Amino acid sequence: MYKHLLVPIDGTPLTTPLVEQAVEFARDAAARITFFHAQADYGATGDGSLLQAMAPAAFADAAAGNARAWLARAAAAAAAAQVACETLIVVSDRPHEAIVEAASGQGCDLVFMASHGRRGWRGRLAGSVTARVIERSALPVLVCSVESQADQGDEQRALRAIRDEHRSLAAVLRAVQQALHDSPGRTPADAKLMRAALFYIQAYPERLHHPKEEQTLFRWLRQRAPDSVAVIEGLEAEHRGGTQAFAELRRALEAYEAGEARGREAFEQALQTFTESQWRHMATEEKLLLPLASRHLLPQDWADVASAFESHADPRFDIEAEQSFDRVFTRLMNLAAAAAPQ
Repeated sequence: MYKHLLVPIDGTPLTTPLVEQAVEFARDAAARITFFHAQADYGATGDGSLLQAMAPAAFADAAAGNARAWLARAAAAAAAAQVACETLIVVSDRPHEAIVEAASGQGCDLVFMASHGRRGWRGRLAGSVTARVIERSALPVLVCSVESQADQGDEQRALRAIRDEHRSLAAVLRAVQQALHDSPGRTPADAKLMRAALFYIQAYPERLHHPKEEQTLFRWLRQRAPDSVAVIEGLEAEHRGGTQAFAELRRALEAYEAGEARGREAFEQALQTFTESQWRHMATEEKLLLPLASRHLLPQDWADVASAFESHADPRFDIEAEQSFDRVFTRLMNLAAAAAPQ
């Protein structure tokens, strides 16, 4: 049985179903995963070389792109399933070669990847990165069937969007935990990262994620399944209680930044308590509430939920703010990578 998967991801719509299948496969096989991305060399372009010379900080952001955000969500999905994983980014304009080299260099025994294209099996593989990996790899390559899933209906789109938002929040919480681990002193080594992460943790659920849940998913489930009301009311109470819990977390961070006696220990405890509560909340939704929704919601209900979570011009939600939060998340993942010890 395979014990170490290399899973290349590229941020396309196939990434989420690919990650879900890879995590399920690894969990069943008691295997670990290296999520991998081959990133084009932005510095080799004309725009990139000019930006690097004129604004190195802006160049670093542009060169990093969204790769760390994609990998962070994948790692959060693995963590939720208790699957051990690592992430790896390399700069390469020949992704098929980078994948083969990474699989060998990381000691993997299986490449688990998706195909691209929509013209049947041969059409999907012809000329694709996947076909080139199959040709060159000395390791077995498992090509999973995720394209049909990418075109599934409103229910699958809604569930995938909800889980993706959970993974984003989980990734930010993990970034704060890692930053704390890397700050053994009396004050945080990267207070900027921690403050930015706490802004995201507070604002994103309260302004976007929770309202979308309550106004669509919870509302329809109340109507269709009266036996779900107790679970919904518990989740809504946790939404409201999160405000107070976050205020305590912010106060603890301020004491830590000020160098107060035992400030680090207090913040560490507050962060652990807050993180565990968020994990329990998301687990309740994914293990109890979403299965109830799958049993009881009607197709038109799922269309409403999917529209809300994918922000298809739904006037009830601030689309510009959601796009801004997505940029904040990407920036946070790049900050976290830059702050990590080399």
